[in-house]
Amino acid sequence: MEALSERNPRVVSAVKLHRAPVRRKSRLFLAEGANSVAAALDTGRVEELFFSLKAASREHELVAGAAAMGVRTTLVSERAAEALGETVTPPGLVAVCRQVDVPLTEILAATPTLLAIPVGMSDPGNAGTLIRVADAVGANGVVLAGDSVDPHNGKCVRSSAGSVFHLPIARERDTDTVLSALESAGITLLATTAKGEVDLDEADDILRGPVAWLFGNEAHGLDRAVADRATHRIRIPIHGRAESLNLAAAASICLYASARVQHAPRS
Repeated sequence: MEALSERNPRVVSAVKLHRAPVRRKSRLFLAEGANSVAAALDTGRVEELFFSLKAASREHELVAGAAAMGVRTTLVSERAAEALGETVTPPGLVAVCRQVDVPLTEILAATPTLLAIPVGMSDPGNAGTLIRVADAVGANGVVLAGDSVDPHNGKCVRSSAGSVFHLPIARERDTDTVLSALESAGITLLATTAKGEVDLDEADDILRGPVAWLFGNEAHGLDRAVADRATHRIRIPIHGRAESLNLAAAASICLYASARVQHAPRS
């Protein structure tokens, strides 16, 4: 098998998926590294798997498994692998995948009990981490509301460590549409704010029902109008001297608190 060079049309076409407009038009994206590729294969979303000789020696079972599933597996040169990858040291294993986002109506139709709603989240690393946390605690979905990052962004996919393939993700640019749909579905809206009127340690009764946590932008927090729309504003008690928590830490604490209450045995 001869390795394709970085000038091969299939490689060139895949490399263009680093750009958001190309992803949007093609409805395809790239998943890089063993974790992401394995999760993509498990969910049947891989169109083609590119691998270098180095990657084949490290991840032989993954590549062989993909071929056995009928996925097109393609050997590429080290230079082509570098072009396909986005990391400083490319793993040489990149899958072209069908996009994962679903309509908000599909998430709500499954009568979710726990949702994460990042509003205007601009950092792809934070978005990927939030998706990973939501997956870990057993949330029923993530809704990227407002002017939020593309979940198919390479950094977001890598930060999620495969979780973008595990739970439903919706995108809706109109935040009001998201909030109204959640309210109509009977889901309690919870905003995380430093001056919330409810302490997280005392919120168990609220957390027992279906809830959607609203998380704001990394730099500016949650927009005041959005926080005012929430059913409750929740504050995380800080017992030490830290002034505040970053977005990923706050989201982890809130989502875990919800999962703990919802999964607790009923007496």
